Amino acid sequence: MADILAENLSGKAVMGSDGTELGMLYNITMNLKTGELVDLLVEPNEELGTALDFSRDDRGHYEIPVGRVQAVKDYIVVRR
Repeated sequence: MADILAENLSGKAVMGSDGTELGMLYNITMNLKTGELVDLLVEPNEELGTALDFSRDDRGHYEIPVGRVQAVKDYIVVRR
């Protein structure tokens, strides 16, 4: 995957590999000791309800492991 600046991802739509729009990217968490990216924090699409198996943070954002990212183009596509 080509290098992409994090600032270019802010507010990008996140879609499941099944075509479901999951929400909008809110932030990305990282391990401060290693610099490794950990999770995408996604502001959920209100139409989904609680249909996803991802954990949530204390503000209700989905925590999607970065390892599940399959593609970054018009959408960020994640494996469901």
